[in-house]
Amino acid sequence: MADSRFVYVTYIRTTPEKLWQGLTDSEFIRRYWCGTTQESTWQAGSAWRIMIPDGRVADGGEVVEIEPHKRLVLKWRNEFVPELRAEGFSKLTYELEVVGESVKLTVIHEMDKPESKLIGAVSQGWPHLLASLKSLLETGESLLETRTWPEGA
Repeated sequence: MADSRFVYVTYIRTTPEKLWQGLTDSEFIRRYWCGTTQESTWQAGSAWRIMIPDGRVADGGEVVEIEPHKRLVLKWRNEFVPELRAEGFSKLTYELEVVGESVKLTVIHEMDKPESKLIGAVSQGWPHLLASLKSLLETGESLLETRTWPEGA
């Protein structure tokens, strides 16, 4: 088990296919993830990264495991905050499970480092981003404050 771990579970009124699109389609991601995009070929072993609207790389790593519409595991390292980058790679897991008319989304972000500052940071960001994704999928509108990259960040 990881020394530092963040787990978040939510239920979204959508289909696994639409939720998968929300997690892997760059244009969809841009609408709820602060204007960022994600670049990858979405194949096991392929590179993956989050691009800040100004061209900087926010986070990057590799696709470790992929089962479309069910499970995605990413090797993840922050690239733009030196203190967080120095901690090295973490692991992010998305798990999707149909439950009635909804999809249960479980997000697990973990690192084999006690009291990881990265896990502390993402623990603050994930709930807001995932609430915005849920809102976008269910209503067609993301949360206003997650639509653009924060000034000065």
